[in-house]
Amino acid sequence: MTEVQVDTGLADLPAAEKRGRTRLVKPVLAVIEAFAALLVVVEVGLLLAGVIARYVFNRPLLWSDELASTLFVWLIMLGSVVALSRDEHLRLTLFVRKASPTGQRWLQAMAMIVVSTFLLVMLLPSFEYARDEWIVTTPALGISNSFRVAGIGVGIVLMLVVALLQLTERVTLRIFLASAGIALATAAALWLAAPLLIAIGNYNIVVFFVLLVGVCMVIGVPIAFCFGIATIAFLLLTTTVPITVVVGRMDEGVSNILLLSVPVFVLLGCILDVTGMGRAMIDFLASLVGHARAGMSYVLLGSMYLVSGISGSKVSDMATVAPALFPEMKRRGQSPPEMVALLATGAVMAETVPPSIIMIAVGSVTGVSIAGLFNGGLAVAAVLLIGLAILARLRSRGENREGVVRAPWSRVVKTLVIALPALILPFLIRGAVVEGVATATEVSTFAVVYALLAGVVFYGGIDRRRIFPILVETASLSGAILLILGTAQAVAWSLTQTGFAQHFGDVMSGLPGGWITFMIVSILTFVLLGCLLEGLPAIVLLGPFMFPIARSLGINDVHYALVAIVSMNIGLMAPPIGIGYYVACSIGRVSPDEAIWAVWPYLGALLLGLLVIAFVPWIAVGWY
Repeated sequence: MTEVQVDTGLADLPAAEKRGRTRLVKPVLAVIEAFAALLVVVEVGLLLAGVIARYVFNRPLLWSDELASTLFVWLIMLGSVVALSRDEHLRLTLFVRKASPTGQRWLQAMAMIVVSTFLLVMLLPSFEYARDEWIVTTPALGISNSFRVAGIGVGIVLMLVVALLQLTERVTLRIFLASAGIALATAAALWLAAPLLIAIGNYNIVVFFVLLVGVCMVIGVPIAFCFGIATIAFLLLTTTVPITVVVGRMDEGVSNILLLSVPVFVLLGCILDVTGMGRAMIDFLASLVGHARAGMSYVLLGSMYLVSGISGSKVSDMATVAPALFPEMKRRGQSPPEMVALLATGAVMAETVPPSIIMIAVGSVTGVSIAGLFNGGLAVAAVLLIGLAILARLRSRGENREGVVRAPWSRVVKTLVIALPALILPFLIRGAVVEGVATATEVSTFAVVYALLAGVVFYGGIDRRRIFPILVETASLSGAILLILGTAQAVAWSLTQTGFAQHFGDVMSGLPGGWITFMIVSILTFVLLGCLLEGLPAIVLLGPFMFPIARSLGINDVHYALVAIVSMNIGLMAPPIGIGYYVACSIGRVSPDEAIWAVWPYLGALLLGLLVIAFVPWIAVGWY
């Protein structure tokens, strides 16, 4: 399942940077993967049982959501362990890529030492937090909450074991000792500077949450651990707050019931890939408009729009669409950089097509209506799609259409019939949530069952040998996504406690020009953060600060959320730093240096579309 591995931005790194699942790691990891895969199955089964009991028998299982929430924490943490072992945690690789092979080994060693340090510091507080939760009992099951939060401590222990094993297998003793010395010297310097850091007041936020996070990102530390180590350093050096608070904030960050749908939609995206449902939709669009000038570009954009209506993951979408369309696009004379540019920006467009994992996360963090986001997201994506399609048409003048003929209507109808079971699913997902028939979590379970049945009946089923890898990939990607939410929540809490939130709110509210200026500044801010951090951590960090200000200026929550999502994803695909840009290049097998100039015109089209959406609120909110 390469599409999930690519989602981390780690593709094409040298051998020393790739998976180190050698003889020491394999036995440990095999057991962890088995438990993680089992938890995915149990999680989906519990959610499905709850939905059937509620809607079929009208006898809700009061304990099903509670048990699912308990196991969810364990799934996140075990998935994070698997992601760490596979190098699938999201991180910035731009500077690591540019280093020499020797330099990359040094950077890898320092990054792993930072990860190990964070886990080591968190070890005791995580079990202290579980101990403190012993007196809290769950309302339906009547069991101690310690059983749920113990998953955090166990996950930290296992990640520490994996990190240390990888250090022993990937790094020479000389590099390890030298890197450890650099890390100790840095820690000592910060410790000695603690009085000064306290004296400068809130300006120390820049030291910890800008400089320290930035340095960690540059050396390749996964984003979740960048946030974690910065928060710990801030609390230890400038406050008397216990580290158990970090564990508590991580727990809070992943405990929203809405997030239960994330691994289910990730699983749905995997099923979409292996059953061929995505390919069926692509074939239908190709038969319909593939003969036209820029037709394959239209097919690519339309496929991203439709496929996103099932998977919820832009990387899964890109990995499904690119192999199916790139050969024909290349035959027609389109350059590989041009194809990658269209793929990357098409993924930005498709990010607001429900069910989008980031929309679910936004709803979880900010309280914005998921139904409203699902409804408005389709129109927002349509505006962006039109802009990209117009530009693709203008840039297709040299296209070679020799031998290209319009498909007969009999073929169009045939491909439509084949694709129909897949085409129905996005409308079922959106309709059920928007009409209030079911929640996003409930719909996700129905969608998985539907996709499995449709895959078996219409698309040849799933090879049994691929089931276990799919489950493991689901756990791994879910853990990588949601661990970022947890540690970003700790950063957001720290910023709030310093009074930064209040000061930030005062500055933003006092901008001249009212909501228009605020919207422009918001777009620039979210583009920048999306470029540096990716969408999920950016929304967790800024959401609690920005959304109340937007609301006070009369900006609709759904409108503002969709503008923020598009802005962050434009930043994500913007070279030379945007992580998503390198993912698209990896999927398209094109050097990032070659595609860098081809992507900017398409990003410009997205920016124009974003401005239209930002200043014409009806596009986002006029549909409900």
